[in-house]
Amino acid sequence: MKIGTPLSPSATRVMLLGSGELGKEVIIALQRLGVEVIAVDRYANAPGHQVAHRAHVINMTDSAALKSLIKQERPHLIVPEIEAISTEALAEIEAAGIAKVIPTVRAVQLTMNREGIRKLAAEELSLPTSPYAFAESLQQLQAAIDNGIGYPCFVKPVMSSSGKGQSRITDASQVAAAWDYAASGGRVDKGLVIVEGQISFDYEITLLTVRALCNGEVQTQFCQPIGHVQVKGDYVESWQPQAMSALALERSQLIAKKVTDSLGGLGLFGVELFVRGDEVWFSEVSPRPHDTGMVTMATQRLNEFELHARAILGLPVDVSLLKAGASAVIYGGVDATGISFVGVDEALAVPESDVRLFGKPESFSRRRMGVTLATGKDTDEARQRAKLAASKVRPVA
Repeated sequence: MKIGTPLSPSATRVMLLGSGELGKEVIIALQRLGVEVIAVDRYANAPGHQVAHRAHVINMTDSAALKSLIKQERPHLIVPEIEAISTEALAEIEAAGIAKVIPTVRAVQLTMNREGIRKLAAEELSLPTSPYAFAESLQQLQAAIDNGIGYPCFVKPVMSSSGKGQSRITDASQVAAAWDYAASGGRVDKGLVIVEGQISFDYEITLLTVRALCNGEVQTQFCQPIGHVQVKGDYVESWQPQAMSALALERSQLIAKKVTDSLGGLGLFGVELFVRGDEVWFSEVSPRPHDTGMVTMATQRLNEFELHARAILGLPVDVSLLKAGASAVIYGGVDATGISFVGVDEALAVPESDVRLFGKPESFSRRRMGVTLATGKDTDEARQRAKLAASKVRPVA
């Protein structure tokens, strides 16, 4: 692998489509390897914009606008970081030999909506999943629930992230509101939802799965499993490693490998799984670093962003865990622009703690504006420290 000099004719250029807090860390990792990075997002001054060589603001679902920008910048690699992207434009760009899409165009197309990835996992790969159905109307949603999904169940847009548009419902009186919320919370397609039956599980994990080159061949490696807590589909804390039986871990890795082998390409994938005892069910997969994986900034020799950067460039990776750790979310708390944070000094006084403030230009009450990280002698101690540190950081308008 040859890497050139940024801002020169020899530069290795990577374009990120989506430049939030996860994209920001990928950009930093790429720049440390001498890569020229172009950050694209739907709003100005996104976190990744603040650290990239160049930044652009466009509607990435606009096929013409996206193709025009790619032809202008001529990146070697295109790294989608969000779901709301014109995959048709990406397919045309790659077919024309202008740039390579990470990990593959097919992977981006399948994982950008829950319909594609659920059908791949359950119907093509025959992996265990929760019962599910798709609905194009309120009437279809109610029929799907009545005809087998049952209560409690979850209603989600086929395209969304960070829990947007997701509802857990326990009886028929909540179905209409869940339909309306899913329609308003979807990023692109507002005419289709997925309803999933609830699985009784002990815990859920993210298994960061890396497809990288080793001696010229693609090799799959796994980070230690990450446990996490979600509220309304949005992660609020995570820790690594998650304790689990050897058989459950083996089954988790087998499921993750089957899914990522099918998606193909190089890079890091965040595979979400439900676990009960030794049983494992596939939930979702993202072909990119995962929000729960921010804990790896404290726990691993190479965090998930560095692993992704290395893998997509064809470089060797190392998934070694150094120490037990945890992360906890810092919410905006207020609806305002250009907010400030107090108590950062108090947070950093917590033993073995760290703080990451994302620099998002606009805050919402439940918008993720930062995370705290902590290590400890075990995950219990690390979680206590991370949550304590997060409680010290207070946003002010």
